[in-house]
Amino acid sequence: MSSDTCGGGSPAQGSNEKGSSTSSVDKQRDKARVSRTSLILWHAHQNDAAAVRKLLEEDRSLVQARDYDNRTPLHVASLHGWIDVAKCLIDYGADVNAQDRWKNTVLLLLFPLADAEGAKKHNMIELLKSHGGLSYGQNGSHFESKPVPPPLPNKCDWEIDPSELDFSNSNIIGKGSFGEILIASWRGTPVAVKRILPSLSDDRLVIQDFRHEVKLLVKLRHPNIVQFLGAVTDRKPLMLITEYLRGGDLHQHLKEKGALHPSTAINFALDIARGMAYLHTEPNVIIHRDLKPRNVLLVNSSADHLKVGDFGLSKLIKVQNSHDVYKMTGETGSYRYMAPEVFKHRKYDKKVDVFSFAMILYQMLEGDPPLSNYEPYEAAKYVADGHRPIFRSKSYLPELRDLTSQCWAADMNQRPSFLDILKRLEKIKENVP
Repeated sequence: MSSDTCGGGSPAQGSNEKGSSTSSVDKQRDKARVSRTSLILWHAHQNDAAAVRKLLEEDRSLVQARDYDNRTPLHVASLHGWIDVAKCLIDYGADVNAQDRWKNTVLLLLFPLADAEGAKKHNMIELLKSHGGLSYGQNGSHFESKPVPPPLPNKCDWEIDPSELDFSNSNIIGKGSFGEILIASWRGTPVAVKRILPSLSDDRLVIQDFRHEVKLLVKLRHPNIVQFLGAVTDRKPLMLITEYLRGGDLHQHLKEKGALHPSTAINFALDIARGMAYLHTEPNVIIHRDLKPRNVLLVNSSADHLKVGDFGLSKLIKVQNSHDVYKMTGETGSYRYMAPEVFKHRKYDKKVDVFSFAMILYQMLEGDPPLSNYEPYEAAKYVADGHRPIFRSKSYLPELRDLTSQCWAADMNQRPSFLDILKRLEKIKENVP
C-alpha cells in the first residue's frame, strides 16, 4: 500500500532532500500560524495592547484571525471594552463590521458593534461608530443583534442549589483550561460536577460557552447520551451536574485493554452510533465536533454500555435538510480525530462526527490511537493531505474495514449517516462469532 493511502509510514520513496525540507518548512509555518492566532485572541482577551501590536507588526494578517466561532480579536476587545486593544486592531485594518456566529441561535451573525452595545460599553460604541461600525445593514434593514445573554431562570426544574452538593469526599477526575470535573454527591447520589474555575466566573466568553452547553444538555434524553441532571447558573462558581459513570472513559479503557475483540468493538461502536444518530436527528441537529475516546464513557466496570458526553464544543443547528452544509469553519476539536475539512477551515456539516467515529472504530480494533507515531497536529495535517492510518490488525473483518474506510472518506458527502452505520453494524454483528 502506498504512503498516499496509509498512515504511520515515512514519506513517499524517492522524495529528495529539498522536497522534505520544503515540507518541513510548510509544517512549521502552519503550526506557527495556529499558535499566533491563539496568541492574538488571548492577548486581546487579556487587554494586552502591547502584545497585540507586536504580533501585528510581525504578521499584519492576524488582525483578521478567527476562532472556531468566527470571532475576531476585535470581537473579543469590543465585548470586554478594551479600548486600547481595539484602537490598535483598527489601526492595523480590523474590519469593524466583521461577522461573528452567535451560539444561541441558528447561524445568527453578530457585529462587533452589537457586542459592544450588549455590554453597554459606551466608549467602545463611539469608537466603532467613528470607524464605520454598523448597527444596521447597508440596505437599511436591521441586523438581528445579540444582546449579552440574560441570566438563566433561577427557579426551574434543573437549577440546583449548590448547598445540596456534597464535596466532602470528592476527588478530581478531570481538568481543563476552563475548569475541573469532580465526583460529588447530590441528594445521596454520586454525580459528576463540571466546575468553572472561580477566576473565570466573570469572563463573559466563558459564561457564554457554559450557558450554551447547559442549553444543549437540557434538550437531550437518550440511553447513549450522558444524562444531564442540573446546573448552578445563578451563583459562583458555575457548575454543570451530570450522572457519574463509574467505568471511566474509552481512552483509559483502551489504554489498559489494548485492541478489543471484534464483537466487543462492534457493540461499543453500536452504542456510540446510537447516541450520535440521536444527536444528528432533524430538525434540531447537534454536531458534537469533538468526538473522541475521552468523550465516550463506560457506564460501569463491566464495560457493557457506552454513552457519548462532553458537549462543550457542540453546535445546535436547525436545518431543513440533512444535507445542508453549515457555514462553520475553524479548527474545532482534537487534532488526532479531526476531519480534514475542519483542519482546512472549510465549510462542514454533521459528517465531521462520522469521520471521528471512524478513527475511534480504528483505535478499538487496532489498540493504538490512529497515527500514534505522529504528534496530534502532525496527524491532522497528514490526514488533511489525503493519508489514512494503516489497517494492521488481523481481526479486522472485511466489512468493518470497508465501513471504516467509508466513514473517513475525504469527501464528506461519501460518508454514511449514523443511521446507515447502525444498519451495517447490526448486519456485521450477526456474522461475528
